[in-house]
Amino acid sequence: MAVPNLEEISTQLESPNLRDRMVALACLRDVPAEDAVPLIKKVLDDESMQLRSMAIFALGIKQTTECYPILIKILETDPDYGIRADAAGALGYLGDTRAFEALSRAFYEDTDWLVRFSAAVSLGNIKDSRAREILYQALDNEEIVIQQAAIAALGEIKDINAVDRILRFAQSEDWLVRQRLAEALGNLPTPKSVSALKYLEKDSHENVAEAARISLKRLEEAGN
Repeated sequence: MAVPNLEEISTQLESPNLRDRMVALACLRDVPAEDAVPLIKKVLDDESMQLRSMAIFALGIKQTTECYPILIKILETDPDYGIRADAAGALGYLGDTRAFEALSRAFYEDTDWLVRFSAAVSLGNIKDSRAREILYQALDNEEIVIQQAAIAALGEIKDINAVDRILRFAQSEDWLVRQRLAEALGNLPTPKSVSALKYLEKDSHENVAEAARISLKRLEEAGN
């Protein structure tokens, strides 16, 4: 496979044609992080929101010491809520527990639900148990997608104490909430989790039932 030419990519990232810039950014997929990040930075303030979004995502994947402070700054200062949400999501990919405070602030203080949703998801992705209390609060959020994110994140941080709090969602009218519950319980080995999963295994929605079966198998294998 041909090695991407960094000079060509760099020039293409400055093209007036958006498609050229998008193709150039995509070409960085196979470039080592140290070489890719300086080039990704060239389009972080692009006029195209779509390209900015791609660049922010790329910073979560191409991890160097520069990525963390850049993403924190975007999360805390960018005027566009979609871009702030992208930054929150990319911080989850980095898996850096230093992001805990910034993600917590975003969850509590950002005015847009999409940013709060991304922050909750990423608090699970960085697997920091300090997120527990925030996620408990998120369970009571009126936005169903934030409830989904909180359930999933509590599974990610393996918070056994969350089991009693999340079991009420077994009766949720939203099948995606029930699916997130089934997936989360697979990370929370308790007798109550097993009972709930056997109940969810009979769910009317195939995705929920399948998630419950997978989680039961995981708990069985972990117990042996």
